[in-house]
Amino acid sequence: MAKVAFIGLGVMGYPMAGHLKAKGGHEVTVYNRTAAKAEQWAKQHGGKTAATPKAAAQGQDFVMCCVGNDNDLREVTLGKDGAFQAMGKGTIFVDHTTASAEIARELYAAAKKSGFDFVDGPVSGGQAGAENGVLTVMCGGDEPVFAKAKPVIDAYARACNLMGAPGSGQLAKMVNQICIAGLVQGLSEGLHFAMKANLDVEKLIATISKGAAQSWQMENRYKTMVAGKFDHGFAVDWMRKDLSICLSEARRNGASLPVTALVDQFYAQVQKMGGKRWDTSALLALLER
Repeated sequence: MAKVAFIGLGVMGYPMAGHLKAKGGHEVTVYNRTAAKAEQWAKQHGGKTAATPKAAAQGQDFVMCCVGNDNDLREVTLGKDGAFQAMGKGTIFVDHTTASAEIARELYAAAKKSGFDFVDGPVSGGQAGAENGVLTVMCGGDEPVFAKAKPVIDAYARACNLMGAPGSGQLAKMVNQICIAGLVQGLSEGLHFAMKANLDVEKLIATISKGAAQSWQMENRYKTMVAGKFDHGFAVDWMRKDLSICLSEARRNGASLPVTALVDQFYAQVQKMGGKRWDTSALLALLER
């Protein structure tokens, strides 16, 4: 059992922190910008709450974090009430935010300078993966530090691997989002075509999902996509944030991402349709307008 703080109780962080308490058996303190959410979590799971990220980090062995973007991350780490102000020597900060590789390297350097450690560990698996404790975690950092953090992360992970140096976890998450963007657009076009061709979609998917077209998105999203239900939690707004990070990094490293850039613009059109909070499979709605 370890003393663990969790900062950020959104659709991902709330259940992740719950698994640390229930499955991991850890002593958990939570912080959330909206204090009522932290109080609700503590009432449900029996943990403690803290008024600031700094207070949450005080005296902990590990501090986990899952917030919105680079700016949110800087605020809860380097701000005047940030967790980094209270991290003890030899402790470990694990960031599960999907953010830039640049800020991961920045926070790694700041942590090292102050005598503690930092791991960037963005996650994949969505709200359902967080609730069921079966997330995929892609980490960047030092191997000995990762080895210490992994048993704690395993409370909500199905797979947790070290990708390389600081920032590598974020780079791996970018690859994940690039792949998903193309897959969802392809699936959307396929389903759109199938419906226009008056094919039996159930029979179609039962057949082609056994071949080379098979994907997680196909098997888990086709029913709700065809029904026009786009409420699976990972919003178009967040996907556009992620793809912006991917495209920005590509401009830096020289990678060519023509399909990703195009799908990002399709998501922009979904936003204009009023689909900001629809999930990422809403690309079909754009074709079905």
